[in-house]
Amino acid sequence: MDPKQENFENVKKIIAPAGAQVFPNYLKIGDKFAKAFFILSYPRYLSTGWFEEVINLPNLFDISIFINPIDTGTALKNLRKKAGQLESQRNDQADRGLVRDPMLETAMQDVDALRDSLQQSQEKLFDTGVYIVLYADTEDELSRLESKLVSMMEAKLIYIKPALFEQLEGLFSILPTNKDDIRVYSPMNTGPISSFFPFVSEDLTSNQGIMYGINLYNDNLVIFDRFSLENANQVVFAKAGSGKSYATKLEIIRSLMAGIEMVIVIDPENEYQRLAETFGGSIFNISLSSHEHINPFDLPLIPEGESASDVLRSHIVTIASLLKLMLGKVTPEEDALLDRAITETYASREIIVDMDFTGKEPPLLGDLETVLRNLEGGRGMAEKLYKYTKGSFAGFLNQPTNIDISNRLIVFSIRDLEEELRPVGMFVVLNFIWSLVRAKLAKRLLFIDEAWIMMKNEDSATFLFGLVKRSRKYYLGITTITQDVEDFLRSPYGRPIITNSSIQLLLKQAPATIDIVVKAFDLTNTEKNFLLGAEVGTGIFFAGKKHVTIQIVPSFFEDQIITTNPEQLLEERAEGIQ
Repeated sequence: MDPKQENFENVKKIIAPAGAQVFPNYLKIGDKFAKAFFILSYPRYLSTGWFEEVINLPNLFDISIFINPIDTGTALKNLRKKAGQLESQRNDQADRGLVRDPMLETAMQDVDALRDSLQQSQEKLFDTGVYIVLYADTEDELSRLESKLVSMMEAKLIYIKPALFEQLEGLFSILPTNKDDIRVYSPMNTGPISSFFPFVSEDLTSNQGIMYGINLYNDNLVIFDRFSLENANQVVFAKAGSGKSYATKLEIIRSLMAGIEMVIVIDPENEYQRLAETFGGSIFNISLSSHEHINPFDLPLIPEGESASDVLRSHIVTIASLLKLMLGKVTPEEDALLDRAITETYASREIIVDMDFTGKEPPLLGDLETVLRNLEGGRGMAEKLYKYTKGSFAGFLNQPTNIDISNRLIVFSIRDLEEELRPVGMFVVLNFIWSLVRAKLAKRLLFIDEAWIMMKNEDSATFLFGLVKRSRKYYLGITTITQDVEDFLRSPYGRPIITNSSIQLLLKQAPATIDIVVKAFDLTNTEKNFLLGAEVGTGIFFAGKKHVTIQIVPSFFEDQIITTNPEQLLEERAEGIQ
């Protein structure tokens, strides 16, 4: 025997099952049960996408579609004969005085329309056979799948029948051998046949990127590169305990493995500490008593190709927004005075717009307080700043920056920061990060957990929106994560952040906020109900114009690193003690 032929025979022996038992209405192939069906009849119209539910069934099955062209001359001859039969039937009913039959009239109109289309070469006619084979582990499961398939098809007025006493022929017909052993055809013209194609199952599998999860409809992997879209921003909305932080940590691990240069996380609940420690990342605790400090008056790094004076002016505007967040409501007069005070504070250290300030030592918040006290009308704002400079909040912002971020994974923890200071803390950290991001072009990701905190105040919300809008220019992808969907979306900057984020992940939603989510993301009733009852780690993943239902799936070792399940953590500690 020829070696190639021998190898082919060996391959057939390897992939073939041990045997097959043939029954009148099903097959047993090895350990699997299988049942073959054919589509018997269709409704008058087939809408585009009618095959979607079948293709997206989350079960094991095979489908074969056989399309055999019919000679146009033969088709026209048969249609002419059919038209004559229908005309004769109508005349016979009229002679007997019967009421006009609407079904007969419709059939005549359809035949005439099809004849015209064929004669004008606008359509062609085909014999079409569609065969489906379902697989299951047990007979009961096979029966349940059959009932589901039959109900689904009959709801569309499509009738499907099992291939009784031809189960083996049905199996052969779905094999990739282009052999039709059942030969149950329905004549179709080009229009209805086009409704089969393309298969409408959404697919987010690409050759580059990271795995986000598994497509619940067809069990395909959801692999995507967020930097391949018009921007790399993402929003994650979910109620507490639905797996949003879990999914985020999984993305961080896989992004680091895929070569992202830097990942930065703002962590309000210390959920990312274990992840950072495992990967040798840096953790900075931002609190009143911590040893890590960020001076909001630090001089911004000048990006290549940008004007130093423009960067400094933009930085002064950002500091003014931060101070308004700290001071509360300010009048227009106080706003103007604040801008002047900031400029004079920098000038006290010989840092002036339109002049070289390289190597100059930046001022501190206490310097601004001193300037305000010496300005007419500024004493009231200086008194408000006192608690940040010498009062109970003095250890927070009135210190030189001592943070080194030369690491691929950086976590800023604000868990120990008082609730009142959290918006201020997030603002300061984000401004610090943004200055570093602008200075160097590199592929980076920024994750902002509990981003709704920033949406409570207009100044901080405006700043966050500005970052999201401008991040693409600096090769930065920003992920905003929130469980308080209502606060986020009711902000005038919430929806623009969504529209400037090419990727969205929706996990389980609370009934109280589902309507606002449905409106924001234009969800169907089916998607709405799915999100209300979604299990932990399941949701809807949007990437550009595509979206799929997704199951977040970790490996065993990933789960050990990122889990926050108290029960699981206690078990691990108990095992460690033993």
